[in-house]
Amino acid sequence: MSRVAIVAPVSRLRATLVVLADAGVAEFAGPLPAPHGEAVEALRRVERTAGATEPAPAIAASPPDLTDLEHAGRSDLLSGEVELGRRSEAALRRGRFAALVAWVPSAEVPSLGERLAGVGAALVELPAPRFVEPPTLLVSGRVRERFRPLVDTYGAVRYADIDPTPFAAASFVLMFGMMFGDVGQGLLLAGLALAVRRTRSPRLQGLRPLWAFPFAGGLAAAAFGVLYGEFFGPTGVVPALWLKPLDDYLQLLGAALAVGAVLLGIGYGFGILNRWREAGPRAALLAPSGIAGFTTFAGGGLLGLGLYLPSSPLTWVGAAIAVVGVVLLFVGFLSTAGLSGAGVTEALVELLDAVMRIAANLFSFIRLAAFGLMHAAIGALVLDATRSLWGRSAAGSLAAILVFALGTTVAFALEGLVAVIQAMRLEYYELFSRVYAGEGKRFRPWRVPVVREVRQT
Repeated sequence: MSRVAIVAPVSRLRATLVVLADAGVAEFAGPLPAPHGEAVEALRRVERTAGATEPAPAIAASPPDLTDLEHAGRSDLLSGEVELGRRSEAALRRGRFAALVAWVPSAEVPSLGERLAGVGAALVELPAPRFVEPPTLLVSGRVRERFRPLVDTYGAVRYADIDPTPFAAASFVLMFGMMFGDVGQGLLLAGLALAVRRTRSPRLQGLRPLWAFPFAGGLAAAAFGVLYGEFFGPTGVVPALWLKPLDDYLQLLGAALAVGAVLLGIGYGFGILNRWREAGPRAALLAPSGIAGFTTFAGGGLLGLGLYLPSSPLTWVGAAIAVVGVVLLFVGFLSTAGLSGAGVTEALVELLDAVMRIAANLFSFIRLAAFGLMHAAIGALVLDATRSLWGRSAAGSLAAILVFALGTTVAFALEGLVAVIQAMRLEYYELFSRVYAGEGKRFRPWRVPVVREVRQT
């Protein structure tokens, strides 16, 4: 991202702004003045007459006559003139020249400079102040954009940070599938997602951009259903390729902890790289989400594994690594709190809190097994109730069908909602707390369509 100054003669300022609006690659720095002037009054009169609200702005390539626009009811062009006027007023004027400061993607600077030269303006790259963080331009892509809301809901990625969208999408889908493992219900969820994608219903239009979440989650749930041997419950339609949740719950709990350890390790990897990019090697070494936190986490994990096996060498290695991590954490907290008595006390409290959080974060992933067990238990309960009614009589068989349909529907809706909530909780509280160390500002360029020929409406 480049910080640039756009300089133009005052007489060419409007033409310069039209080029910028049409290019749509510049985000202006600094606040904009409140809208005022003849264009604002004309727009208000048109809105009162026509009852229109918040028109999508457009800009006329050539300076229009505001009276003609008002008579024609062109609220879109009037709104565009209002926006153009605000940015024109925000320009810094010195004599016959005006200048605007903006952020532009570095790759777009040469082409934008050429377009501005065509209207008599110039683009000059400026050094970025250390205390000013550039807006973040995230890498685009169909898959990334589909799952971007998962990251944006938590907060904007900082300019120096790595975009965590692929990791967030993969971990969310994995955790959802592990908690909602069922072939039948997973494929049903994926099918409903495809139906939402293709729907024309106005009531469901707001859900269309989110169709990728239930589709990918449904496929993951179907995959885990194959591993669990679940097809609308333990019906026996598919064999268990790995384990049966209700029979091998201890193995499932261990797998949940293993998945959590791997995801947390990847989260620490993001954290180390981001702290380095944000503030240098010292932050990457001493931050709780950096090497200090990862060392404490890894050492504690090896220590626990050594005690469980048992293995004396593994226990001692894990203890030594954990001690190194704890010392690094304490040094980091002490450097922030100061060397006074109060600072030492504060650092010790922060250290205790950090160590407890590290342990709690890992054990939070037990919920992957717990809710997977709950899902399997509800499916087994519905299936047992269905079998107890089936075949006794015609009414009993009908009642069995109704019980199975109703029970499956309730389990599908309830467990699906619970799995989504728990996956998001693990994503935001356990994983993103390591990836993020602050919120950035997403790059939002000024983009308004330019009308080359104004027609009366």
